Amino acid sequence: MSPPYVAIVGPGASATDSDRDHARRAGVWLARHGAIVLSGGLGGVMGATAEGVRDGGGVCVGLLPGSSRAEAHPAHTIAIPTGLGELRNGLLVRAADAVLAISTSWGTMSEIALAVRTEVPVVMLGGWTMPASGVHVTDSLDDALDQVLAYARDRANST
Repeated sequence: MSPPYVAIVGPGASATDSDRDHARRAGVWLARHGAIVLSGGLGGVMGATAEGVRDGGGVCVGLLPGSSRAEAHPAHTIAIPTGLGELRNGLLVRAADAVLAISTSWGTMSEIALAVRTEVPVVMLGGWTMPASGVHVTDSLDDALDQVLAYARDRANST
């Protein structure tokens, strides 16, 4: 059985304390449930996710927009510089079995849109109102984690 890959996406520099707390807790939980966690590799939600995954004893892969591993938040287990800028969002989504969006920003919205367009399940915790279906929206971190891991396990084991 292949481990599920879950991407956690959310604001970088504009992340709130609550966003970072949710990301850290989600990282710990997913690591303890055997998921490989993916992020955009930088700070904010991405860095807090990596810290949580590290604290949970898991693996967090950061897909960086730039060309240097030095740009990565230090808690990432693996940092991959793509040199693609925001286009790395497509790689992040396509590498995931499911996406957990914690709050929103324009970059996060691009990841959500790419996931919906490519039929990668998305669970969104808080954030902006979604204009269309295809995203499971919740205000509960526990519900978001249960849902995203179930989606990821289904996809990981069907491919």
